[in-house]
Amino acid sequence: MLKLAIVSLVCTALLISILFRMSNNSILCRAPVLVGPGILPDTNSTKDDDIMSQQLKVDAVIHYATSRVIPQQTLDEIKVSFDVLKSLTPCNFLVFGLGHDSFMWASINPRGTTLFLEEDPKWVRAVIKDAPFLRTNTVNYRTKLSEAEKLIEHYHKEPDCSAKKSFLRGNRKCKLALDMLSNEVYDKEWDMIMIDGPKGYFDKAPGRMSAIYSAAVMARNRKGSGVTHIFLHDVDRNVEKVYAELFLCRKNLVNSVGRLWHFEIPPAPNVTNDFC
Repeated sequence: MLKLAIVSLVCTALLISILFRMSNNSILCRAPVLVGPGILPDTNSTKDDDIMSQQLKVDAVIHYATSRVIPQQTLDEIKVSFDVLKSLTPCNFLVFGLGHDSFMWASINPRGTTLFLEEDPKWVRAVIKDAPFLRTNTVNYRTKLSEAEKLIEHYHKEPDCSAKKSFLRGNRKCKLALDMLSNEVYDKEWDMIMIDGPKGYFDKAPGRMSAIYSAAVMARNRKGSGVTHIFLHDVDRNVEKVYAELFLCRKNLVNSVGRLWHFEIPPAPNVTNDFC
């Protein structure tokens, strides 16, 4: 128990240090800026989103300072996504899985859109109770982890699963396509996608097969400039690794730290039936 408590304290301290560095140590206070000799700027000109941004970061520091929960990812893994998110914010950030680290991700991207997709409605209610500002959608997955191998066979046989068609909304024939998401998910172009859910460690769990496939489709269908950054956690597990190499593609892998893989996927013309 003592060892666990020490690890938790260390991780919490490191997360707090990340949040402070993100704002150049100016989260908690900021000295007034003079716009002329002895003249302060008009405080009414301060934008509401700036105030909310700073408050969100303060709340995040307090949250992790008082939490006994060990983060789901290691510091080295978090830093990979943190560095990219910091360079892109404000941006559109889609996260598969609502976890103990959700407060942190939202605080790093306060002026952007951070949306969490979670399969367990009870867990959503529990998290939102303490962090009502988090934006969440509940997802009813059509898959089970035990079906992972059969779903690969289905992908190869079903034309609506092919990269050539590559669509999600209304795609009932492809069992890997997440066709039940909100319009916001389909209508936005996501700059970053984190796949750290749904559950994928027991046979009846949804597994991350649909999340990986759907993230690949979203990235390929991007109309804007630039790549889509996709982060996949728990690649030490066979399903995550196999599906990543099938849909996210080894050639797009740009970084690997611990159990986290970082892919940069460019928009792709749908001219072939395969993703890689």
